[in-house]
Amino acid sequence: MHRKKRVLFVCTANAVRSQMAEALLRRLRPDTYEVFSAGTAPTEVDPRALRALELFDVVPSGLHSKSLEQFRGQAFDYVIALCKKSGAECQTVQCDGEYMAWDFEDPQTVGTSHAFVKTLKEIQQRIQMFLLVTEKE
Repeated sequence: MHRKKRVLFVCTANAVRSQMAEALLRRLRPDTYEVFSAGTAPTEVDPRALRALELFDVVPSGLHSKSLEQFRGQAFDYVIALCKKSGAECQTVQCDGEYMAWDFEDPQTVGTSHAFVKTLKEIQQRIQMFLLVTEKE
């Protein structure tokens, strides 16, 4: 049996974008990927992010904000920054594969519930592209 690839999604607060990415990839490929998320300055998961996930039939149970520090010393196949701010800091995490930078607007700055759904759709599209590319390798 093959080893699951380890993926760490990183953003500043670990409140919205990285939580969404973690939940989506975990739902799409539970047998292929071991998925985590963290923040460079974690706060709390935004309830609007959880509601957006539920609209996509993704169960958000178990999601909570975590510090990037919690993952120091662990190795990942992919470390993916979801905002420019966290991009440089995520380079400090050990990655045996690739560092990637996907820059998504923070829906908290827009403030509408539609912004959270829009961001979730964009992240879902990027994850689907990620799967297409990585599963061909």
